[in-house]
Amino acid sequence: MNRVSSVPFEGTKEQESELRDWLEEHKEVRGIAMNALQKAQEIYGYLPVEVQKMISEEIDVPLAEIYGIATFYAQFALSPKGKHKIQVCLGTACYVKGNGDIFEKIENKLGIKDGERTADGKFSLDSCRCIGACGLAPVLVIGDDVYGRLSGKDSEIDEILAKY
Repeated sequence: MNRVSSVPFEGTKEQESELRDWLEEHKEVRGIAMNALQKAQEIYGYLPVEVQKMISEEIDVPLAEIYGIATFYAQFALSPKGKHKIQVCLGTACYVKGNGDIFEKIENKLGIKDGERTADGKFSLDSCRCIGACGLAPVLVIGDDVYGRLSGKDSEIDEILAKY
């Protein structure tokens, strides 16, 4: 899920300068909006509305179009992510095998909802529709680590989270 952040934007002058320089160098390239959003996310880690406005103004593309791209593609985040990004698959195979309950348990253990991050910035939690590991259902991913054939037991979830 792609939600707008409720966290105050705290970009640095260095980040802004890096993005503005990149935009200036590339603003004449046709169809640059997608690349600009990718660059901005690389710099900031997510795409706050302030950054979307900057891109819109610099490349002369309406903010609505920039926002449309940012919300259409799952690769883009509108809110800051945690150090450890947790994705819980809620695709058919995973959901049928209990990942809905596992997702709720993780929400309760971390005290956050879908699309949010913990107050300490350690974890963020996102549901997704399929990660392409249906044979391992139910599955969750933390960073590059894939955990499959989950039982959903509290002890199993606690053990996985404790690694991070």
